[in-house]
Amino acid sequence: MDKIYLDHNATTPIAPEVLELVTSVLQNQFGNPSSVHSAGRSARVLVDEAREQVASLIGASPSEIVFTSGGTEANNFALLGVALGLGKNRGHIVTSQVEHPSILNPCLQLESLGFDVDRLKVDSLGRIGGLENCLTESTLLLSLQHANSETGVLQDIEKAGEVARKRGILFHTDAVQSVGKIPLCVQDMPIDMLSISAHKLNGPKGVGALYLRKGSPDLFSPICGGGQEKKRRGGTENVAGIVGFGKACELARLSSQETSKLSSLRDHFFHLVSSKISGVEVFGDLENRLPNTLNLGFEGVEGDTLLIGLDMAGVAVSTGSACSSGTGLPSPVLTAMGIPTDKINSSIRFSLGKSNTIAEIEKATEILVRTVSLNRTGTHAERTIKT
Repeated sequence: MDKIYLDHNATTPIAPEVLELVTSVLQNQFGNPSSVHSAGRSARVLVDEAREQVASLIGASPSEIVFTSGGTEANNFALLGVALGLGKNRGHIVTSQVEHPSILNPCLQLESLGFDVDRLKVDSLGRIGGLENCLTESTLLLSLQHANSETGVLQDIEKAGEVARKRGILFHTDAVQSVGKIPLCVQDMPIDMLSISAHKLNGPKGVGALYLRKGSPDLFSPICGGGQEKKRRGGTENVAGIVGFGKACELARLSSQETSKLSSLRDHFFHLVSSKISGVEVFGDLENRLPNTLNLGFEGVEGDTLLIGLDMAGVAVSTGSACSSGTGLPSPVLTAMGIPTDKINSSIRFSLGKSNTIAEIEKATEILVRTVSLNRTGTHAERTIKT
């Protein structure tokens, strides 16, 4: 049975061109980029070329790119780097209630060290509010996600960055879910730091980057070692991963038309689902969101049950962020939006990717209709399929 993968916000399949390049580097380029002999110099050239490719995707300079092990480390680097580098053991951090765990958990650590952290609330559509009233003279950093991984809701990071810049506050955005899906140019936006992850844009796992705007203050480095990454992040570079990351960024930059294609495919899927199944509800802002993401609630069906049923039928989806799964608690994102627990428990996230086709979407809809019908309880079961 052919599998239909609709969980691209969790991770994406590696692009064939990326896989081929990574394999070649693993086989033929074993040198340490810090070595001065020919094997090391050859590896250094590859790393430098990849840095240019990553920078080009977001409109940055190569010198502003710091390679990391992924989005989590990039987010940790931004928060801990600013707080411990500039605030020492005091200061104020502002973020939101709907951030990724790699932002929220470092904030908890900083609070235990004596920092003050404010988490902005969101409205029923997942939009952040109350920013200007929250910033103070002691605010060191504002960190807000660009796109939410569960709902796909896009925050107005340009406006947030302008507010922060006027107050002399550093602004970081977790753009892990948006880079590669929608155009973004850091030179045209008031962004000081930005996090990216390779495996969210058809690259390999275990590699990412933090964009640091030229002229930004020196940050505390959570990973101390040698002088790699201009002494900003110690450790021998993951050459194969970095090269694959660079190639994935190049492919994303050259396929910017995928945004409208994904948006059309997502809307087609929603039209099919909402026309064939009763009691379907969309969670999140419909106007400002990623082109590939739908978070839907299905009245009278448990989301976990629906997920398992779909998986058994060959369709891969999610009930929320992969990094938050297994907690047994309702989605913190949907909870922050004020959605009732019963509706949260009925929610499924569908996140499409470049490889998905109309035929797959239509097949997935057929399977979804059947699975909802089989698992709906009580009076809901009588009105599953619309006529």
